[in-house]
Amino acid sequence: MTGKKHRLGVLISGRGSNLQAIIDACADGRLDAEIAVVISDVEDAYGLERARKAGIKDIFIPWKKGKRKAWEADAAGILIAEGCELICLAGFMHIVSEVLMGSFPNLILNIHPALLPGFPGLHVQQKALDWGCKVAGCTVHFVTDDLDMGPIIVQKSVPILESDDAGALAARILEQEHIAYPEAIDLVLSGRTSIEGRRVKISPK
Repeated sequence: MTGKKHRLGVLISGRGSNLQAIIDACADGRLDAEIAVVISDVEDAYGLERARKAGIKDIFIPWKKGKRKAWEADAAGILIAEGCELICLAGFMHIVSEVLMGSFPNLILNIHPALLPGFPGLHVQQKALDWGCKVAGCTVHFVTDDLDMGPIIVQKSVPILESDDAGALAARILEQEHIAYPEAIDLVLSGRTSIEGRRVKISPK
């Protein structure tokens, strides 16, 4: 892979394990991209330390209740200034509004630890167990106005075992998240995705 790399912006709120998966994919050449900046709404989020260790610019913007649009405006300004082409939500614990989506239309991705459209929101592994599901998994999707309901890019599944509790299931799903997110990012950056209604069509290489 040669030439100028695509620039990514990543928003986080916590430990940043999916951020690390993206960092690793950029480093080993699976992604023809670099992370321009990592922004967190939590000052001590471990994901910021991951960014520092990788030499990536990290920024903390304090979250103030009732000031979501102001926070997003500040974040959008930074992401634009850093030349970000695609925004990845990686454990960012807030619903995105039209402020950020308007700055990056159809250019914001999210990963969710369930096979959407089933089980949006929180505590999804326990919900899958409570419903007696036989498989679970993760979904990477475009971000839209509807929570966890944007067009689906990539899904990965795992079997649910009789011995599973929510923690064990979450750990196996997380392994697949680390595969799915870089794969979805590559599909979008390579121009192979197109959105038609609710469907994401993927063209061959």
